[in-house]
Amino acid sequence: MNFYRSHQTTARILSIFLCAFLLFGKSSVNALAAPETQEDYLAQAEERKSLTVQSNQIENWPSGPAIGAQAAILMEANTGVILYAKNIDEKLYPASTTKLLTCLIAAENCQLNETVTFSHDAVFNLEPGSSNIGIDEGQSMPLEECLYGILVASANEVANAVAEHVAGSQEAFAKMMNEKAASLGRTNSHFVNAHGLYDDEHYVSAYDLALIAKAFFQDELLSKIGNTPSHHFQATAAQPDDFITRNKHQLITGDISYEGIKGGKTGYTDEARQTLVTCAEQNGMKLICVILKEESPDQFYDTVKLFDYGFTNFSIANVSENETRYSIQNSNFFNTSSDVFGNSSPIFSLNPDSYLIMPKTAKFEDLDSEISYDTTEEKEIAIIHYYYHDTYVGTATLDFAHTSSPSYEFTESSDVPIDVSQKKVIVINVKLVLLAVVAAALLIIAVIVLRSIISSYNILDNSKGSRRKRRLGRNPKNRKDGPYFSSSRFKDFDL
Repeated sequence: MNFYRSHQTTARILSIFLCAFLLFGKSSVNALAAPETQEDYLAQAEERKSLTVQSNQIENWPSGPAIGAQAAILMEANTGVILYAKNIDEKLYPASTTKLLTCLIAAENCQLNETVTFSHDAVFNLEPGSSNIGIDEGQSMPLEECLYGILVASANEVANAVAEHVAGSQEAFAKMMNEKAASLGRTNSHFVNAHGLYDDEHYVSAYDLALIAKAFFQDELLSKIGNTPSHHFQATAAQPDDFITRNKHQLITGDISYEGIKGGKTGYTDEARQTLVTCAEQNGMKLICVILKEESPDQFYDTVKLFDYGFTNFSIANVSENETRYSIQNSNFFNTSSDVFGNSSPIFSLNPDSYLIMPKTAKFEDLDSEISYDTTEEKEIAIIHYYYHDTYVGTATLDFAHTSSPSYEFTESSDVPIDVSQKKVIVINVKLVLLAVVAAALLIIAVIVLRSIISSYNILDNSKGSRRKRRLGRNPKNRKDGPYFSSSRFKDFDL
């Protein structure tokens, strides 16, 4: 029995050592495996060209290009219409494109002339060799200069310092980032730092990053800074270095020429590979392109391909100029008069600035629409969403008509002008009043004429009866026997 137990114990020990050997051997093999080379990365990018492009599955939708990015999106900035979609909900690492959100939050919460001071953690809590502009602990710069440092030079220590300035700590700022992204509609993103250096819990989807860029490029100042090819940092008492930094975004610097570039942001880490966000505008369309996980320099050329695809195959359609199903016809029940002469305009109408982004091969009549009255805007009555083969192409609003102040004044007997905003003023439509008076007059005349005709008829009828009686009175047969001609009745008369 003891012999059996000793052998059982020995077997267990051998099993443990065998498992440990296998695990150690496996990890050793992995540790000794050759690192991926640039050729490996390029081969992976080539394989990614065969991945499904979801927008190409839409019926009658223009076919988009095959690109080497793992995920990409082309979105119209004003409408949010998605023109091109490839894995747009996949969680990937954004790298320094994170800084678009960092600057958006800073611009919304601070003044440009506020002073940002660099703490020890802001300067040194970074990976060695990561992007920076060499600011030292204790130095300071205005927030506006910090924005240039973040967007043009992609300086990580500046992003840290701005995060601390805005929120008090980098952790508190990360919470603000997630809250802001959620308010913009993000669904597959999470942020843990202001600069975008690798962290397994710091990720974003192409769609969410496009929503962040959409908000970013609505700010004119941020767009201007984000479209700066280079920036000169001048020496000050709080920052003694004088230097120039150059943007790495080749579509912004002009190294790769493209018409209508409005700005963007580059990004790179070993885990994220190349990432890129760019905005361009042509013919009234403002497009945002997001590229995630691509190899250099194809992130720029993929962007050019997608911009060409968007500007070539899509166009703007003004809703009020094309829509007939929701048109409000001119009616006295839906007009508002603005003067005493009856000049009027509809109480509500389609917003003349509402437009859709449609394939050039599509017709407005091909679209489906849904109307919703769930709006919180005071001037809006309803929202109309438009779809092409179940794909969203834009929104129009049905608005209350804009009413302007009258060009005349009402005055009281004291000749003091009446403040029409404080008094209830009744505006009378003179045309309608005159029409009502004429109609009433015609009705009265008609009644008078009708009564006259009836009266005349009665007079004529009575005259005929009298003549018959008179003829009857002259009848000889009735003179002697009738009561009117008896001798007793007329005895007092000399006949």
